[in-house]
Amino acid sequence: MIKKKQRQTEYFNPNDILACRALSTRISDFLADSGQPSDSTVVLCIGTDRATGDALGPLTGSFLTEHNCPFKVYGTLKAPVHALNLRDTIHHIYDLFVSPAIIAVDASLGRPSDVGMITLSNAPLYPGIGVNKKLPAIGDISITGIVNLSGKPGMSLLQSTRLYTVSNMARFISDAILSSSTH
Repeated sequence: MIKKKQRQTEYFNPNDILACRALSTRISDFLADSGQPSDSTVVLCIGTDRATGDALGPLTGSFLTEHNCPFKVYGTLKAPVHALNLRDTIHHIYDLFVSPAIIAVDASLGRPSDVGMITLSNAPLYPGIGVNKKLPAIGDISITGIVNLSGKPGMSLLQSTRLYTVSNMARFISDAILSSSTH
């Protein structure tokens, strides 16, 4: 009988000078637990630059690409992965990789005390849930940046998020992913 792994979600404060290293180490740990070789690791950065808060994924993907991330990256400012092309992108990934370890990155909405935090989980990401969209769950590892408060209306909250905040969070996530590839 296969034992189901317990979902672990951890929170990281980008303002803590040790947080990037801690996030990087945990990403490495989760990747090691996946048992997949690093050449089958995919980073799927979800979102669109049409709503500032939702640009976390594409910004992260662009930063990773600019720094020659050794993992395959999908979702950048130039070629975003969003609600309209997510399913096709997932199919494309599984056509290219037999058994990829997927790190899914997306913006999320949360409690006031969690805004600005980064989460890491060893479970799939459910994109669009904060704005009531039904999209496929994706990822063996999920990373979210809590860019604004949850509540109604979710999309206007994403649109009113400061770009400076989102950009800093995306840089933090990309730095941690890049560092995890060298562990």
